Amino acid sequence: MAGVFFYNGDWYDESPRVTGPMDHAFWMSSTVFDGARSFQGMAPALDKHCARLARSARALGFEPTMETGEVLDLCTQAVRKLPKESELYIRPMYFARGGFIDPEPDSAEFILAVYDSPLPDASGFSAHFAKERRPARDMAPTDAKASCLYPNSGRAVAAARKAGFDNAILMDANDNVAEFATANIWIAKDGVLFTPAATGCFLAGITRERVKVLAEAASIEVQETFMSREDVMNADEIFNSGNFGKIMPVTRIENRELQPGPVAAKLRKMYMEFARDSQLF
Repeated sequence: MAGVFFYNGDWYDESPRVTGPMDHAFWMSSTVFDGARSFQGMAPALDKHCARLARSARALGFEPTMETGEVLDLCTQAVRKLPKESELYIRPMYFARGGFIDPEPDSAEFILAVYDSPLPDASGFSAHFAKERRPARDMAPTDAKASCLYPNSGRAVAAARKAGFDNAILMDANDNVAEFATANIWIAKDGVLFTPAATGCFLAGITRERVKVLAEAASIEVQETFMSREDVMNADEIFNSGNFGKIMPVTRIENRELQPGPVAAKLRKMYMEFARDSQLF
């Protein structure tokens, strides 16, 4: 896997070893990250991902060590070190060195990983409803893109794959649909788009916000609302939005087969047109 890494002022072409058992991040998960994409020399919304990284650090109780513009510049440099045709995952991170239960605010360190990660097949994926739930915002740092939130998603994905599905839909503590284990969820019904209201139990993602803008440009009504299992099961279309795969349709939900729908296809095409304004080469 080709990649480049930045840590403590130096560039590496292999992942540097930077932490150990006495570091707070190692044993208390005081680690935050953001994930952006580059493909065909484009890096859509890279500035927004870099800005969110700082907010995530502060939400976990430690201070970022760089300005957003500095992080953006390093991410841009990293992409340009790799071939233009590469499909890359861009992952800037902060982790805390010091602290006992809570991290020492001034102990954060920055590290960046940019590496080959092909875009997933956009032909569609299957999903079922998980037994795992998203925590309420007073139960976990749901206002951060924090690594400690992801083991629960990992359990949901592992169970889904064991059951013959690609992904899982998680409910919130009140039994409303929250999101997929790895992305935000959308449904289309009678020409209207619906997505769960941003109650704070999940990250209302950067790609999710772009989908809203694109839908408005296409004169498609969007409603952010509370959604039930039945709403999803009875939808005309189901699709996701997220940085990793952008916009991807669901082709099977539980035992119901679906065809990739026209709304998701239109929005994905519009997203790729939007991405052309983010050329780095």
